[in-house]
Amino acid sequence: MLIKKGAEANLYLEEWQDRKVIMKRRLPKAYRLPQLDSTVRTQRTLHEPVLIHRAKEAGVPTPTIYMIDIADSNIIMEYVEGRQIKKALNTMPSKERLQLCRHIGTLIGRLHKYGIIHGDLTTSNMILTRSGKVYFVDFGLGEFSEESEVRGVDLHLMKRALQSTHYKFAKECFEAVIAGYSEAFGKETAAKVLGKVNEIERRGRYIEER
Repeated sequence: MLIKKGAEANLYLEEWQDRKVIMKRRLPKAYRLPQLDSTVRTQRTLHEPVLIHRAKEAGVPTPTIYMIDIADSNIIMEYVEGRQIKKALNTMPSKERLQLCRHIGTLIGRLHKYGIIHGDLTTSNMILTRSGKVYFVDFGLGEFSEESEVRGVDLHLMKRALQSTHYKFAKECFEAVIAGYSEAFGKETAAKVLGKVNEIERRGRYIEER
């Protein structure tokens, strides 16, 4: 059953060896040359599980990878039961919402400290389980980097996601994210990354004004 259709891949909820799983399928893109398309899909299929595994090592909950099918550019992974943070955040009491955002910031800080860039940091790609555990999913656009600029882009995307989907609480939620991020990553390094977030915003405003 198709549960998410994305630009980079489609996600299906399926049964595999008597368990619910997510099948991530990278379908061929007609706009790319066939050989290039095959190379891109293969590289991303191999790269994403490495990022997911490294994120676990960094202390960030991620789905377990069960199988990688290189020939068809498919990944079979654990189905994490829970609600998207996108759907849960707006219905929470203020104190609980800010605690959750601070925890999310801590998890992002762990990723960045470990040299992992998620690449699509939105509340749609975070799952809150019944036990209160937060899983990060969909590392398909992720990479390894220790550059403040790239980390800033990651956090800027998170800020934009909060502003567009959770606009009533966006400011306080992002402040809570930064508090958790600074705690996990160290205030000095976090300040440099936040400086990059501000730079990115200024560049965006300058382009809009032109």
